[in-house]
Amino acid sequence: MNIYHKLDWNKCLSHEIWEAFKKGWPETDEEVHFFWGLAGKNVPEIQKCVDENKTWFYVDVGYFTEQITRYPEPKIHDYDKTYFRIVSEGLHTTGGNTHGGIPDTRTSELESKGIDIHFKGWDTGETKHILVCPSSQMVTHTINGMNQDEWIRQTIEDIRTRTNREIKVRNKPRPNNEWWGTDIKDSLVGCHCLVTNMSLSAIDAVLNKTPVICDVRNVCYPISKKLENIENPECPSRKDFAHWLKIVAENQFTIPEIESGKAFEVFKKQL
Repeated sequence: MNIYHKLDWNKCLSHEIWEAFKKGWPETDEEVHFFWGLAGKNVPEIQKCVDENKTWFYVDVGYFTEQITRYPEPKIHDYDKTYFRIVSEGLHTTGGNTHGGIPDTRTSELESKGIDIHFKGWDTGETKHILVCPSSQMVTHTINGMNQDEWIRQTIEDIRTRTNREIKVRNKPRPNNEWWGTDIKDSLVGCHCLVTNMSLSAIDAVLNKTPVICDVRNVCYPISKKLENIENPECPSRKDFAHWLKIVAENQFTIPEIESGKAFEVFKKQL
């Protein structure tokens, strides 16, 4: 039995995505829970699944995808290029083996659609600042057990014990905040390293020649480095990046792929 945890907001993308799941994800006798984001009652309901050892999947925006419009309401512009991640019992895909349900052509498929997945190497020029990019209040509280301001303060204190470089903070762009309408690529120019907990800004960093330090549960953790090595971070090789990219690419799907059953075919070995 599939249980789709719905959010009250009638414009939430989950309403459309759950309809695709209902068509393409067969039900079994086992109770399987699906969550979109951490809003509403999702956090306690996820914890309940963990406590009761129930199967659950987390669904959210994809890693390599055409971006959706978020404000004033979410909108998908191209269904063939817009991907959503499906994660088994976690918030991010963090490693392990590929599922075997999708061939190596998955990455070339993304390239053919004009989605940037290119490894461009690492910045070998002069770098100056460190960029701190916190996750949202909800994610930070859930993952780190503190509010966003506390995480930023603690992270800056930890960084400062290891380097005297300038530290800049970039929050998620939201209407009326100072980052609204800005491009993170501009913040990454001359950036020595990006530090985050769970933010997908880590992907922007690695695609723009910038090393990453992140939480162990972040999708970029397999290609990230430790805080104690912040002054001299060892950067992953092209081979390491390619292996990580394949795993990540196999865990995101378009709505038509979910609806057709393609996503289920990839994950059915886990059920």
